[in-house]
Amino acid sequence: MFPSSSGGSLPAVSYAAAMERRWVHEAIAKVEADANRSADTHLIPVPLPAEWPVDLYLKDESVHPTGSLKHRLARSLVLYGLCNGWIGPHTVLVEASSGSTAVSEAAFARLIGLPFVAVVPASTSPEKLDQIRFQGGRCELVDDPARVDDEARRIAEESGGHFIDQFTYAERATDWRGNNNIAESIFEQMRLERHPVPRWLVVGAGTGGTSATLGRYVRYRRYDTEVCLVDPEGSVYADSWEQHDRSLRASASEGLIEGIGRPKVEASFIPEVVDRVQRVPDAASVASARVVRRLLGRRVGASTGTNVWGALRIVAEMLAAGDEGSVVSLICDPGDRYEQTIYNEAWLADRNLRPEPYEDLLDRFLTTGEWPPA
Repeated sequence: MFPSSSGGSLPAVSYAAAMERRWVHEAIAKVEADANRSADTHLIPVPLPAEWPVDLYLKDESVHPTGSLKHRLARSLVLYGLCNGWIGPHTVLVEASSGSTAVSEAAFARLIGLPFVAVVPASTSPEKLDQIRFQGGRCELVDDPARVDDEARRIAEESGGHFIDQFTYAERATDWRGNNNIAESIFEQMRLERHPVPRWLVVGAGTGGTSATLGRYVRYRRYDTEVCLVDPEGSVYADSWEQHDRSLRASASEGLIEGIGRPKVEASFIPEVVDRVQRVPDAASVASARVVRRLLGRRVGASTGTNVWGALRIVAEMLAAGDEGSVVSLICDPGDRYEQTIYNEAWLADRNLRPEPYEDLLDRFLTTGEWPPA
């Protein structure tokens, strides 16, 4: 028993509750401190011909401490769990992920002193698995990607842990009105540019949380900016958006472009804030990643290639229409996570991916300003 402020004693259960509350307070402070000491990510202008009246920018989310856009999401999800009372001093954190979210969540779990289990498809790039383990996480590989959520939920239940569930909570864990979210950051960084209010924001969807944040923010701030969702092969988002049907399922359980695209519509995807959808062939995503390497002198992941393909198509349409303005998209993560996949010729050949024709198309466009017919 311990003394209370009134001179009596606190029951042991109350003391335990007080100690748990103190731990939660300290954990929240640690997570908030991460945000405070992390500088904002860079907004990089892509070198297009000087005479073009359209500018393209890529917000470089790969410079986060854990190397990807998912660092923001992981921070928000862990804070959400702490503030909801779902995460305590003895909680095992569990997530279903294609890799990058798990890398970031593993780092936050280690920051607050908790074990972390990542349930990932067996096809996840070895580089991502190494990064999860480097951050102190344990990897559970699942042969059928459609089963990762079920397996993560089972592990959480059996361990008395918490299934973070990014696909359900991504959009609600992020403050879309501001608070230095990615949308507010983009518009602040664009403030001194030639066309400060972007005509288009181009983004892929895994959970759908980023597209939801961007779409809600531009409406909240009353910008005329539109949001274009780029969707890789094997994903259901484009069909669902076009048909206004959230019940659709893709025939494939897994796509080749890690981090974006899903076989089912996730709870965090908000189709009403998306103004347009583009389907992007996987080979075009790989080709665009290669082109970014030449333009910026660095390797990026395939999902960044998906973004850039969609962004350049919009640039081409604006040029053809005689419009001027700016287009903004994202660098999601670095290319060193994909050395054995999209930057491996044998891997591409095994999957019959031929990026060369798409790369030639982009090279012609960047020279002539004209997008060839399909």
